[in-house]
Amino acid sequence: MLGIAALFVWLAVLNIWWFVFVVGVVISIFLHELGHFATAKWTGMKATQFFLFFGPRLWSFRRGETEYGVRAIPAGAFVRIVGMNRMDDVEPEDEDRTYRSKSFPRRLLVISAGSIMHMIIAVALLFTVYLGIGERTDEFEPGVQVAALSINGPAEEAGIQVGDEFVEVGGQTVETTRDVFDIVGTYEPQEFLDVVVLRDGEEVAFSVGLGSTETGRALLGVTSGQERIYTQHSVAGAATNAVTDIIPASWESVQGVFKALNPVNIVTHLTGDNDDLATRPTSVVGVTGVSDDLGDAEGIYGVLWLLALLNVFVGVFNMFPLLPLDGGHAAVAAYERIREAMRGGKQRYMADVERLMPFAMGVMVLLLGLFTAALYLDITDPL
Repeated sequence: MLGIAALFVWLAVLNIWWFVFVVGVVISIFLHELGHFATAKWTGMKATQFFLFFGPRLWSFRRGETEYGVRAIPAGAFVRIVGMNRMDDVEPEDEDRTYRSKSFPRRLLVISAGSIMHMIIAVALLFTVYLGIGERTDEFEPGVQVAALSINGPAEEAGIQVGDEFVEVGGQTVETTRDVFDIVGTYEPQEFLDVVVLRDGEEVAFSVGLGSTETGRALLGVTSGQERIYTQHSVAGAATNAVTDIIPASWESVQGVFKALNPVNIVTHLTGDNDDLATRPTSVVGVTGVSDDLGDAEGIYGVLWLLALLNVFVGVFNMFPLLPLDGGHAAVAAYERIREAMRGGKQRYMADVERLMPFAMGVMVLLLGLFTAALYLDITDPL
């Protein structure tokens, strides 16, 4: 427990925005499981465990029939509901309180409650952001500024400062942050790049000796940014848009899942042949890194906005009809309901889940491979 606490303290000292984001992720995970737990209790199911994190038990207490506690590996949480399928052995007196014994609507509610909770969290976060700073648009104020500098990076050593506004990079006028990225990408490490910035109303020129990223790409060592234009909302407008914006965000998440799971995209990113961020698999480590830039540029509202999008993505991804995801359990429940309807709805049907176990193991291996590739990219070539 002290080790986990020390980890969070260290994160706060290292970067306050990383700390805020990670705490938000942990709270989201907790609320996800709380959704399962609360609906299980409400529908008459028996939940024997509610733990934050995985691995060996560090601390726990029992209240009623449920054990609550914390485990050693901060990588998720779980609720144990008895009798999730016909493979689970259950005491005879608890059979009428198992997940498998309940009606289809109750099973579907319980298994979907985690993703529903993510959507509720996202709406609440978006409402807070829209009311506090406004709704993000795709428009920016003119000018590209230096938002942050890599410590002892090429730009910092050349004399470029945070707050400088780019005028020219490599002899070309820049209008967007993408322009800076693309121009630097045409150079090789160790080459010199001419940069002209506007500082205190005067143009200042620099010749920057470029560094190198882990993948061998030229590195300027700056985070460039533009001042985004926001649409202001009333309380009612913020509430309405927070709800309606979940729909396009969910669709983008669905598209993102298929892009990230595309083997071609994974391989080309690992080999360095693809630098399209829209198709790159990203782990929570990479997203946490982005929270730093958003926190510096937009403060707490930027981090909350990123947390909202992450909750939408997790909520959508978790409902994909693949075991062991919640969506896989929902698909099994729906299949059972269809088979019952084919029998006239009078006889309970239980799917042969044992036959799905090899498929579930395949999905787990796929997800583990995706996470490993994403983590490798996030460490060797940070976003």
